[in-house]
Amino acid sequence: MNVAHLWLTDFRCYREVDLELGEGLTVFEGANAQGKTSLLEAVTWAATTKSFRGVPDSALVRDGSDRGVLRLEVTSGERTQLLEAEIRVAGRNRILVNHNPLARARELLGFLRVTVFAPDDLDLVKGSPAGRRDYLDDLLVSMAPRYEAARGDYEKVLRQRNALLRGAGPVDLPTLDVFDLQLVAAGAELVRGRLQLIDRLTPWIRSAYHDLASATPELETRYEAEWADGELDLADVGDVAGLLEAAVVRARPREIERRTTLVGPHRDEWRLRLRGLEARTHASQGEQRTYALALRLAGHHTSCEVVGEDPVLLLDDVFSELDADRAAALVKHLPSGQTLLTTAGVVPDGIEPERRLRVVEGSLVDVGP
Repeated sequence: MNVAHLWLTDFRCYREVDLELGEGLTVFEGANAQGKTSLLEAVTWAATTKSFRGVPDSALVRDGSDRGVLRLEVTSGERTQLLEAEIRVAGRNRILVNHNPLARARELLGFLRVTVFAPDDLDLVKGSPAGRRDYLDDLLVSMAPRYEAARGDYEKVLRQRNALLRGAGPVDLPTLDVFDLQLVAAGAELVRGRLQLIDRLTPWIRSAYHDLASATPELETRYEAEWADGELDLADVGDVAGLLEAAVVRARPREIERRTTLVGPHRDEWRLRLRGLEARTHASQGEQRTYALALRLAGHHTSCEVVGEDPVLLLDDVFSELDADRAAALVKHLPSGQTLLTTAGVVPDGIEPERRLRVVEGSLVDVGP
């Protein structure tokens, strides 16, 4: 899978971009705040319909404009497809694939797959459980878009259920019964997907960590759910719905008292451990960064294993955060396939770009290979 051509109009700092991309490694270099990351952001939006920086769509539109246009041509084998998206400051975005409008943004999922390495990936290890849940769910959706429906259904019923619990007066119990059924159905689907993904992912994480650190400390991951009285793994996939349903029944008096939903996958934790201890609190900064890189590499390999083709690899100034040994190890073990890399400094040894472009205030200048 490759991005063959990228066109932008009024996207971030760019008034116009017309960029043809090769199948190998392209480097975007230049000082900070010139627009390098925005190019990767545009490619990521085409794959996920959202910014990997976590900003709203309105922030993607160039100042002074009411809409930005993103066009992107993707090749996969002998097939070529065209995405055209009009991203609006206000109102609904408009998306077409091969000139056919999409009714919902989720229909775009699977059009393009990407793996993004970014400096704040360290938060996957050091940060809150929400970031690790999002990592799992985003990877699930990229490989099997049906999970976007499960995630959307779960988030919707969770909002409705919490609104009901927080309403004035006594809780409408028949309506709560309906929400409970919907919560269990969508939540169980999401948890089953997470457990199956973790089973595939963990061996790749161990392998990637070894490649990056030239060592294999005891490494394990655990999926923990309070509603299931502790740890869940692949062997529990068939029991998830029953366990979640029973937990919802048990929790009802407390939830009515506290006026919020207390059980479900929105509160689960995926624990990352080294040498039997929490990596979040007990690993060194270097170990945490290696773990974060291993997560991204493992996700990339797992996606390739499941889907059968390499996602486009996007590296957003990640080498500036690495010491020389980890940078060299990452270069050595970068997956094959199309790669787009941004840097504000020197390109590491071992990186052999097919093309280099200098980015200066939203303009691109070709500086050769």
